[in-house]
Amino acid sequence: MNKETIIQVVSEHFKLVRTEFDYHQEEMAGILGISKKTLVQIEKGRQTAGWIQVVSLCAIFQNSNILQNALGGDPLEVIQTIARNHYEWKRAKTMGGKVWWIEKGKKNGFVLQKNIITNHYRILDEQDERWYRSWDEAYIRERFDELTKHKKKDVKHE
Repeated sequence: MNKETIIQVVSEHFKLVRTEFDYHQEEMAGILGISKKTLVQIEKGRQTAGWIQVVSLCAIFQNSNILQNALGGDPLEVIQTIARNHYEWKRAKTMGGKVWWIEKGKKNGFVLQKNIITNHYRILDEQDERWYRSWDEAYIRERFDELTKHKKKDVKHE
């Protein structure tokens, strides 16, 4: 997936997210900082949301079942991966990838996973903390090889 695809997918789900949280159009527009007219245009498919509106929706409604199902997990993870290309930040606890993820490798306490909806990759440790994520398979496999050539206790994450 790329930024344009994410914008399209999320734009198509604005109304569903609004109804999932039981907001009227005026309330939702206020929450997102857009006009009601703009929200109506997005919901009717007459225009797509801008990147800022997509990021806002994903951040404010991160726990939306609609967004999680549309994006294959945590909406912010997808947004951050796109925005930063290779996201290497503080480790973050995940749910372990039991629903939208397939295992591509496992070694020395680390697991390499691929999202079945967005096709991005991530590396988790035994506590389901995410170490790296990226759309670039070669990059993520290189990080996986670096992490797994030593025992986990010897690995330091910056």
